[in-house]
Amino acid sequence: MNVEALAEELRALLGEAAVSTDLAARERASIDGARLSPVISEQLPLGLADIVAYPPSSELIAATVAAAVRHGVPITPRGKGTGNYGQAIPFEGGLVLDTSRARKILEVGDGYLVAEAGATLVSIELAAGKANQQVLMYPSTANSTIGGFVSGGSGGTGSIKHGMLHEDFVLALDVVHAVPDATLLHLEGKDTEPYIHNYGTAGIIATVTVALEPLQDWRAFYASFDTFEQALSVIRPFADLEPTPRLVSADLPTLAEALPANPAIPAGRASLRAILDAESLEAATALVEGAGGRVEDVREGAQESMKLSMMSYNHPIEWLQKAYPNTYFHVEVAGDALVDRIDEVHAVYPGGMLHIEAQKGRPIGMLAGTYTTADDVWAGFEKLAALGVGFHNPHQWFVDYEPERTAELAKTTDPENLLNPGKLQAKPAVATGSQV
Repeated sequence: MNVEALAEELRALLGEAAVSTDLAARERASIDGARLSPVISEQLPLGLADIVAYPPSSELIAATVAAAVRHGVPITPRGKGTGNYGQAIPFEGGLVLDTSRARKILEVGDGYLVAEAGATLVSIELAAGKANQQVLMYPSTANSTIGGFVSGGSGGTGSIKHGMLHEDFVLALDVVHAVPDATLLHLEGKDTEPYIHNYGTAGIIATVTVALEPLQDWRAFYASFDTFEQALSVIRPFADLEPTPRLVSADLPTLAEALPANPAIPAGRASLRAILDAESLEAATALVEGAGGRVEDVREGAQESMKLSMMSYNHPIEWLQKAYPNTYFHVEVAGDALVDRIDEVHAVYPGGMLHIEAQKGRPIGMLAGTYTTADDVWAGFEKLAALGVGFHNPHQWFVDYEPERTAELAKTTDPENLLNPGKLQAKPAVATGSQV
């Protein structure tokens, strides 16, 4: 590994301002949201970059990869660093390739949008909106980059209707393989799937073409209930509303009160929040009132919807940890038992509290508990399985979606094992569990 020679070449290629070996820059580029997991936090720091590069275009992403390969330097791709599992931490040092400056929206067409990897989902949604269209889904952290979302995400706001990332969200990719003469390789349709959710271990995503659909009139909908059980009773009916909601979340009062202060989330009450098409507001209100709840507010505008999105998926756990430091961990869960056997689900972990999300077919959620040891987290998996709860362990950084396929692909796309090393490995049985 010749970092000095790589730094010299990259400065000539990208300019002085786009390359850094300063310690502060290397430290910033070597962390992500992994502190959300106390299991991973106990093992930090997990790596430190030797050099950081910020190529400003997809073509220069390819040129940067080629240079790193020629000098034998490991490459860890990075978007905004909002991932929660250590995927963007450079375990073996080397180069952190920060894609956030390659952020151009290249084209908006009928039913599609082409963007460089560093474009944020906020900018993509705004660009689509100007063409009277919308992206199919975006992560709960809407300022994440599209490359990071496709490389590390699974689903998000919009998944009730559209499912996961590999289900028609991505139409095409330009990817970069770890070879000395690396260039942009264009892939379409099913050929893109092997590069989705593998943390850049088989190829680095430089450009993404995503599907668009006609723009809808979304509203941020807030409701509350005396009890969490009342909120749970409407989760499945909410998923079946037409037009399909973009998001539906519910929390116990304890979780809701950890969220940012908001008069639409009153203290002492279970909270339900949803992003709804304006045409479904009447039916949604009837569901809430029929279950003994009340509608607290309905707000217009894309900003209000994205604000509500930031209270979904993993985010309530973040707010819990801020409100009660060094207390909580979470496990991703799924299944009808989240509604039908909630007391038993809560009892799996001390201090158990469920954050639930509506989905077609079965609800999903994040089960929070009081953290003691990693072994206690693993022990809860067996109890969840016995309840019929699907689960996924978020306290891990290795590829767990089609890892065998990814490893086979990487033999040809990364022959020197330079792409995000340490993330593609055999999975310890204790850390895997069943998938949600």
